[in-house]
Amino acid sequence: MIARTEAAVQTIPAQQSGVCCWQQQLREAITDPVRLAERLQLPAPWAQQMLAAAASFPLRVPEAYLQRIKPGDPQDPLLLQVLPQAQELDRPAGYVTDPLGEGDANPHQGVIHKYRGRLLLIVSGGCAINCRYCFRRHFPYGDNQLGSESWQQALRYLRKHTDVEEVILSGGDPLATSDQRLGAMIDDLERLSHLKRLRIHTRLPIVIPDRVTPALTQRLAHSRLHTLLVTHINHPNEIDGEVRAALARLAASNTRLLNQSVLLKGINDKVSILKSLSEALFDCGVMPYYLHLMDPVAGAAHFDIGDQASRELVGKLAAELPGYLVPQLVREQAGAEAKVPLAPLIPGASGTP
Repeated sequence: MIARTEAAVQTIPAQQSGVCCWQQQLREAITDPVRLAERLQLPAPWAQQMLAAAASFPLRVPEAYLQRIKPGDPQDPLLLQVLPQAQELDRPAGYVTDPLGEGDANPHQGVIHKYRGRLLLIVSGGCAINCRYCFRRHFPYGDNQLGSESWQQALRYLRKHTDVEEVILSGGDPLATSDQRLGAMIDDLERLSHLKRLRIHTRLPIVIPDRVTPALTQRLAHSRLHTLLVTHINHPNEIDGEVRAALARLAASNTRLLNQSVLLKGINDKVSILKSLSEALFDCGVMPYYLHLMDPVAGAAHFDIGDQASRELVGKLAAELPGYLVPQLVREQAGAEAKVPLAPLIPGASGTP
């Protein structure tokens, strides 16, 4: 998977002007643990520990995201999301390479069809950043590239499944592809009369805010499909002025903005952090949507806080915020017909702490 992911990023076209464009920022992302340790003033032994984990799942962090990480702080919550760690080499029982059973819902190259009425397309195998808890860190992107032939095959599949009303563009990161290619894909999808909604799951506007280009916002603004963009933000420190401006540009394009987070030990497993995140999202015009329990993917067990602690945490969050600011706590489970909600444990309610 690693070589394929790296190759996917390298297919992004070179910049055409002297402006530091988002493609250039992707190409210049830090991939060397030694360089990361030097930039962030981390203890020298850390670089060696990172090398082993990065050999199985590469390090990737762009400058725009790096600048939000506090130098000299090994516990910075943004650093911990991207830092290869020795624990990734552990293999506890129950943590697998395909935790969501996507291999069983992959009828054609680049197509994942798990739920009724909606379907997911793997637009790109590349990401701007390699999150260490990623549930697709072992995904066979090389077998799921949507080239010209496989794209036509995906469209034929969609034409046969007229019950599909919503298409989700995913990856990797769908915005790691060019505006031209993305626009052409949307054009093709709009020609399918049974489609009503287009959903884009992306981290790129957060990691590299410059990705939200005029061409992107204009294309989204003029789509006949109801367009939703789901960001992935786990911590309020990820939201700086440039991110706010990028989200404002997206909101102005008649795109509905939602956010999904992953509950991660040592990163956002405190009520105060989740409360600040929900409030910061709302201030940016983004509605908190899902709070995912971490998927049991091999290499990420050290991030898991467990069901009980998660339910208690969201119960306390619900006591602090109005309901519309409390994301739904869910688990995605292989074989289930929908995401599985977990009821928060509300303080003071009968039978709860």
